[in-house]
Amino acid sequence: MAETVKRRGRWALGLVVVLVVAGAVWLARGRGGDAAKGKAPAGGAAAQAQRPVPVTAALAARRDVAEWLEGLGSVVAYQTVTVKPQVDGRLDQVVFREGQVVRKGQVLAQIDPRPFQAQLMQAEGALARDQAQLRSARLDLERYRALSAERLVPQQQADQQIAAVGQLEGAVRIDEAAISTARLNLGYATIASPIDGVTGIRVVDAGNVVHAADPNGIVVVAQLDPIAVIFTLPQDQLTPIATAQSGGPLAVDVYARDGVTLLGQGRLEVIDNQINQATSTVRLKAVLPNPKRLLWPNQFVNARLRLGTRRDALVVPAPAVQRGPQGTFVYVVGPDATATPRPVEVEATVGDQAVIAKGIADGDRVVVEGQNQLRPGAKVQLREPGKPAGQGGPAGQVGPAAQGGQPAQGGPAGQAGAAGRRGAAEAARR
Repeated sequence: MAETVKRRGRWALGLVVVLVVAGAVWLARGRGGDAAKGKAPAGGAAAQAQRPVPVTAALAARRDVAEWLEGLGSVVAYQTVTVKPQVDGRLDQVVFREGQVVRKGQVLAQIDPRPFQAQLMQAEGALARDQAQLRSARLDLERYRALSAERLVPQQQADQQIAAVGQLEGAVRIDEAAISTARLNLGYATIASPIDGVTGIRVVDAGNVVHAADPNGIVVVAQLDPIAVIFTLPQDQLTPIATAQSGGPLAVDVYARDGVTLLGQGRLEVIDNQINQATSTVRLKAVLPNPKRLLWPNQFVNARLRLGTRRDALVVPAPAVQRGPQGTFVYVVGPDATATPRPVEVEATVGDQAVIAKGIADGDRVVVEGQNQLRPGAKVQLREPGKPAGQGGPAGQVGPAAQGGQPAQGGPAGQAGAAGRRGAAEAARR
């Protein structure tokens, strides 16, 4: 009986020891979990807050900047002629190809010339007849004048002969005019190009009877080299344009609709003599050489008119300029790699460059990319344009606090677990 009581006491003592060890293990694991869940994230948030923001920056610099005005325009042929027949007749030949480059005076088509040749021969015959009659009348006039001087014929008869000579002289002149008309019509039967240019699509085929009154003509010839571009600008720019043009011809660059592909370079030829009141714009015409045929009539283009050059202007890349509630500003990177917003006054934007009137100085480093992640006083990490932020640098390192979320190995919780296991084994032996 006593041995039984003694054995039960040992089991009770062993159970108490096991419960104490289990409680110690539970407390140790709870504290380790709090450290992993509380202290480590706090350290990670601090590291994240102090991590530099990768940005791209550029230096503000003084340089000469070309001043451009940009407007939308369309291409027009420098000259356009609808080739029409000037006489009626059958179209015998069409000797040009559609889209062919032709020169001034080059034959394009031939109308049947036989009717006009017959008219010419008829007029020449009438002239020969009237000239013979005129010679005879002049001889008679000389005789009548001699007889009239001797009073052998009445003066009236001599005067009538003078009138006959005059009538025949008039008939000869009419015949000469008829010959000129016949020759002109015969020349019109051969249709030639009036300008240098490119032929369009043929309207009439050979074999048709054409008339001078036909509205469509035979073909359209357009001069494409040089070529013209008509574009519009706001009327407020008229005074600067006129002032700049008084100093000499102004250069005009023509780009495709994408604004990047250069199609041609020329000069401003004329400013329209009136302003469009509906749109408050003024039309301008530029002339450009077009040897490669990159410009084509009715093509939509972007035209850039160069007004002049702004000397020693302070410029930064245009994307560096941001807009906020207080106006325009830029982020300036200081020597300590800290970004600070600074208000600026933009004088003009020329292409991808912004001309700064005041707010920053020559040599200041401004942020061009990455401004959306910046806050005043934020640390920055400079990177090359077009490249992602580097890995493993100050912005890519992971501190020990960020690793605190991993379970601790060999820490207090692990030691307490080992002690508990040893106590349970000793109690079982007893």
